[in-house]
Order: sequence, then C-alpha cells, then structure tokens
Amino acid sequence: MDRLWNSRRSPIYAKNGMVACSQPLAAQAGLEILKRGGNAADACVCIAAALNVTQPTSTGIGGDAFALFFDATKKEVRGINGSGRCPSDLSIDTFNNLGYNEQNRPSSLSPLFITVPGAAAAWVDTVEQFGSGNLTLSEILEPAIKLAEEGFPVAQVSAHFWKKSEHLLQNSANGTEILLNGLAPREGEIMKMPFLAETFRELGINKKPGFYQGRIAQAIVDVIKENGGVMSLADLENHVSTQDEPVHVNYRGVDVYEIPPNGQGMTALLGLNILEGFNLQGMQHSSPEHLHIVIESLRLAFADARFYIADPFFESVPVAGLLSKDYAADRRDKINLQEAATDLQHGYPQNFSNTVYFCVVDGQGNACSFINSNYQGFGTGIIPKGCGFTLHNRGDNFSLDPSHVNSLQPGKRPYHTIIPGMALKDGELYCPFGVMGAFMQPQGHLQVISNMIDFGMNPQQALDAPRVQISGGTAAGRILIEDGIPIETVQVLEKIGHQQPTIVSGWNRSEFGVGQIIVRNPVTGVLCAGSDPRHDGHAIGW
Repeated sequence: MDRLWNSRRSPIYAKNGMVACSQPLAAQAGLEILKRGGNAADACVCIAAALNVTQPTSTGIGGDAFALFFDATKKEVRGINGSGRCPSDLSIDTFNNLGYNEQNRPSSLSPLFITVPGAAAAWVDTVEQFGSGNLTLSEILEPAIKLAEEGFPVAQVSAHFWKKSEHLLQNSANGTEILLNGLAPREGEIMKMPFLAETFRELGINKKPGFYQGRIAQAIVDVIKENGGVMSLADLENHVSTQDEPVHVNYRGVDVYEIPPNGQGMTALLGLNILEGFNLQGMQHSSPEHLHIVIESLRLAFADARFYIADPFFESVPVAGLLSKDYAADRRDKINLQEAATDLQHGYPQNFSNTVYFCVVDGQGNACSFINSNYQGFGTGIIPKGCGFTLHNRGDNFSLDPSHVNSLQPGKRPYHTIIPGMALKDGELYCPFGVMGAFMQPQGHLQVISNMIDFGMNPQQALDAPRVQISGGTAAGRILIEDGIPIETVQVLEKIGHQQPTIVSGWNRSEFGVGQIIVRNPVTGVLCAGSDPRHDGHAIGW
C-alpha cells in the first residue's frame, strides 16, 4: 500500500542551537552534543554516526562524506571533500580483461566498484579542523555507540527500505550483521548493531589509524578480495581528505556555496545562474511557465556538468568560466519559453583556470552542512567481517570509456553526486541546506533555494513543495513530476515538448530526495528550520 502524504509541519524555531536530519533519534543525538558544549561540526559528526546506526539503508562509515562549515567568527565558508579514490591496482584494463566495457558494465553492486571509503577520515577531519575542541572524538561518537549497543526502534521509512534490500543483505558477505534474525527489522522492532558500535569505538580512540590501519582495514581488504574486488592495505593507509575552497555564485543577493569538483555542486550553481535571468516572482509556483524554466535551466546545467566535472587532480575543469555570469547569459539564450529543447549540448566556457543530508547551526552562529552516503542504498551490501557496516559502490559513477573526462583511473576520485550546500547574505549566515538523492541533489538545491528567495517560502514550505526531476542527471533525461503538481501543468509540459512527463506518488516520492534547511536571523540569532516530509526525520532545537 502506498504511503499517504497528507500531514503538515510547521517550521521549528529555536535560538541556542538547531539540528535538522532524516531520523529523530539521530537528531536528538546531535542536540545532545550541542548541549554538552560541542559546536555545529561536532554535532554533525555525531549525527553522521547515529544515522549509520538508525538509517544504514542510506549511509555509513563504509561510504563517503562532504562537509561545508561556516565559521561565525571569521565569516568564511570552508569545505572538506571526503571522497575516496579508485584502488591503485584497478584500471579499465581490469574490466576489459573480464569482458566488461562502457557498453557492457558489470552490476553496480560489483565489488570492483568499491572505492576507498572516505567517511571515517572526513569525520575525524571535521572535528579536528572545525570542531569546538571541547569534546573528544570518542565523546562525540558516544551517543551513536549507545544506540548501536542498547538498540533502537526502527522508524517507518527506514524499515521500508531495509525490507527492500533484505534479499541483497541475505546474500552478501556478512550481511546478517545488519539483519535481525536473518531478516530486515520491521517498523518499531528493536535493532542492535554491536559490531558497528565496536567500529565507532576504535575510530574514537585511534582516529584515522583505527579505521585505515589494523583490524578494520584488514577486514575491508579481505572481504573485497574474497568477493573478486581490488583493494590493498596501502590504498586505505594512504587515503586523505582534501580541504577544498568552496565555489559559489550570487543568486539575487544570496551567495550560494558548494563543494567544487569532483562533486556535482557546480550543477546547482550553473542552473541558478541561468535561472536568475527570469522573473519567477511574477509566476505561480508549479505552473507550466515556472517548471518549464526550471527544467530547461537544469537541462543546460547537466549538459555541462556531465561533460566537464571530474577529479581536478586528473582533469582541468574550467570552473571560473562555467560559473561566470556572461557564460550563464549565453546558455540562457538557448531556452525557448514556448518549446522544450530536444538536443542540448555542452557549452564552451572560457578556461579561467542514497545518501543522508543533515545540518546544524549552533548558538554562536556556526553552521555545518554535512552529507554522507553509501551511494545506492546499502551500497554493495558487502560487510567487512565483524565491522557492522556495508561498503559503498561509488566507483559505479566512473566511465569505463578511457576517453571520457570521468574515466576510471588508479587513484582517481569519481564524479560525485553528494553535495552539501551553504548560503550567506551580506556576509552573514543565511542557511545551511541540502537535498540528498544522487542526481536529484543539485536539482533539489536549485528548487529549494528558489522556493525561499523567489517565492518567499519558509524552510518547511520550501521542502514541502512538490519537485520535478530530470531522471538520471542527463540533459536528455525524462521528466519526473511529483504528485501534488497540478495535472493541468503536466499536460501543458507534455504539449510543449517535454517527453512523457511521469507523475510519481506514494513511496516512490523518495525519488525527489530528502532535504533539510536551517535559516538564521542575523539580527536576533533566531533559527528557523524545516525537515523533509519524505522521510522519518524532523528538526529539533533548544
């Protein structure tokens, strides 16, 4: 039976601190860290771990993570790119020798698509570089360890997606470590994850060596090799996060920040730059005119993003040219207001050189925007023995075409879908924000930011509003329309050339991602938050 979507939520207000995430117990864990003297960065790492316990259907320490941090004292935004790299002994030749190529790819669940998990290092780096210094990493992980050891009641949406992956886990290496008596836990059942608790304990005590060396590292390498994958202890030991200078554009007076490539955050910025040239305030939200412009802006953004975005350590990405207002104006000219584009190609800028999203703002005005992912649900579903977490399949985002900018190469990071967002206004914090969901993420970023700036919505309204999506994140992808958008709008979109727009309802609304937003009033310090109704979570403050 399809889930009903007929409730409403009010935006949440507080002043001393605010957490917004997709699982209530994880939100409470983050709030506990704030009350114990931690800051927004400390709380986000706590939430990341707690969500690994309560929502492993989407996230975990066996995946990757990205963070943006706004320092209220320095008035600056800094970023951490916690994406892992392709193993040093894995290449396209490895796939070719097994009979695979870009036209005949292995399953996305293949252990060959396991890249080095970057989340653990990103958690440590976030605390060390942005944290308050008032709490140790062990203290920050303590609430998650308690949830894992003592058990927690499984929430509704998590139970639904756990059940969908039950067969995968039953047939994956050590998959029973995150099943209950061999089955996916049902809604309301108590689930314990003692192996994961021990993993967190070792990370808290030993920091990065506790994950990338020793018992856990050996278990990762062993299970990958036993299942036909490629990874060495050296791949793990040599892993490092990168401190990335965020990229940003100004959208109608608001500076919107994203992590630069290899992340796809630029896609949202490309779309916003194009969208800025249209007067949306004179349009009705979700009208054919409004959605046509949103869709066409995103089509143009993806045409560029999928062509140019790659690991900048391997490829030259023309960031400045892509994000220039002149380039946006040139691309905007390709939008026909009466007809959908059918053949959008990438442009030529001047060369100036499943997932969880959550955010926290503390009482001092620091903000942390954080995203953590296994990529596709439980990722590969493969679990290092005695560790309690699944290994992601992020390498599936690589191209097996050696001529492609995002081609798989040893030591390279793939085009990465997970992106946290941050926005400032007049140099002060406006909001951390994000929407998870693979290639939906930049599309969600554009839509919720536009909802607030162009249509005057509060954070909860911006997240509640129905969304559109270009499926697959390609310029030619089919259009998905969320239930709640008038059928008359859908009919007009099809009439002007958007091919077979598909209405999505019920549980499948997860296609449109799950977002969180916290807006801060720069004068009073009052925080106003919203949490996406498409998942179990909420915003909570004090």
